[in-house]
Amino acid sequence: MQHLGLVSVVVHDYDEAIAFYTEVLGFTLIEDTTLDENKRWVVVAPPGADETGILLARASTPAQARRVGDQTGGRVFLFLCTDDLPRDYRRLREAGVRFTEQPRQETYGEVVVFEDLYGNRWDLIQPRGSGRLTSARS
Repeated sequence: MQHLGLVSVVVHDYDEAIAFYTEVLGFTLIEDTTLDENKRWVVVAPPGADETGILLARASTPAQARRVGDQTGGRVFLFLCTDDLPRDYRRLREAGVRFTEQPRQETYGEVVVFEDLYGNRWDLIQPRGSGRLTSARS
């Protein structure tokens, strides 16, 4: 059996990224281990996430630094599932998260796009039915 373990998000600064993910999005800091004077192993995850997390990887080259905030060329990058989109939408707006639209209904559930501290686009989504994202999306 396989599962997706970690997804890397390239960041400018470990501590500002940890603050955003934990204090604004409400994620849990799973690990923060210093590997050497320039590199840390930093993992965050939404509360209750059993198998999947985000590795916050500080850009270490100019090419990587240019990708911070635009890892997917402007497309939605990550999908944060919720069991109550109106609640989390209000909470995140009050915390200063930038939303690019109003919540909308789609065949797969209720969704709204937001940006992380660097501009990566995310879907905050309340899936229909089983709570899993199984419908094809464009």
